[in-house]
Amino acid sequence: MAPRTRLTLHAPPTFPPFPGWVRQALTSESLDDAMFSAGAALAAIHPIARSEHPLGALWRHRLSLSNAAVLARHGGRTEDEAALRDAWYLRRDDDDPGPGGRILKAWRHLGERRAMASKDWTLRLSALFEVRFSDALEDVVTQADKLMVGQGSAITAAAEIAAASLRFVPQSEPLALWLADMVLAHRLKWPMAVPLIAGQVRRGDLRAAAKSGAADDGWPRACALAYARAAAGAADLYVDLARRAERLLAAAPKLRGKDADTMVAILMMEDAQPAGAGKTASDRSMRRLFERLVSLGAVRELTGRSTFRLYGL
Repeated sequence: MAPRTRLTLHAPPTFPPFPGWVRQALTSESLDDAMFSAGAALAAIHPIARSEHPLGALWRHRLSLSNAAVLARHGGRTEDEAALRDAWYLRRDDDDPGPGGRILKAWRHLGERRAMASKDWTLRLSALFEVRFSDALEDVVTQADKLMVGQGSAITAAAEIAAASLRFVPQSEPLALWLADMVLAHRLKWPMAVPLIAGQVRRGDLRAAAKSGAADDGWPRACALAYARAAAGAADLYVDLARRAERLLAAAPKLRGKDADTMVAILMMEDAQPAGAGKTASDRSMRRLFERLVSLGAVRELTGRSTFRLYGL
């Protein structure tokens, strides 16, 4: 019998470390200093956001999860990251993931390539954020379209669309933050948006943003500092995931299951996976595969449960 052809994945690329001086400047008092810090922070993650390596998908999924957990808490919900992960990965494809899971759905969509096209945003955003299809929503989308291709600071454009959204559609703070990240990604010419601001912006700043005027620099400064903090956290997350990915790739040649190579590829791109039956392997075989990966230090069991377990980097 001919030996099985192995699926080989490349190690994730490494990038220069996040500049320490930016971390020390995350409490800048002036608008100019805040904008400078945010620009430097976003420049540091620019090559990560532009990378086409599969690990970028996992990076965005983890950022989506952390952003969604913060938004769920802001909305008065009790779901943390673990509960949102359960709601997403332990459902059938056609199941409703629940209110918290729907927040996660919107933020996972934010990090997808297809979300970058604004052609059907009005309908799509109405469904994602459960807001009424209206002239106000269309006006927000029209404004986002203009800001995505305009001149000037990407951070200023993100702050502007967030403030406009909060004025036109005040019942949906998440919509404003989703659009901010999307406008920023278009201005920076990233292939996909990176979920950033929702996990770092303060609710008091959002309330002020809806009332801010052209001469008010409070919201632009708060938005810039939120992006600087978010970029620092995103850079740290990538370093951790790249280290874990290298361990997984080192363990891959030791695996013998029929679906082993496919699962390694999935784990490089997805936040979590249940130990269910694969395309050619049984449920029991997949459980053994994950137990082997855990014993090799290549993946973690993410739930701490004895049943309905989820595994990931």
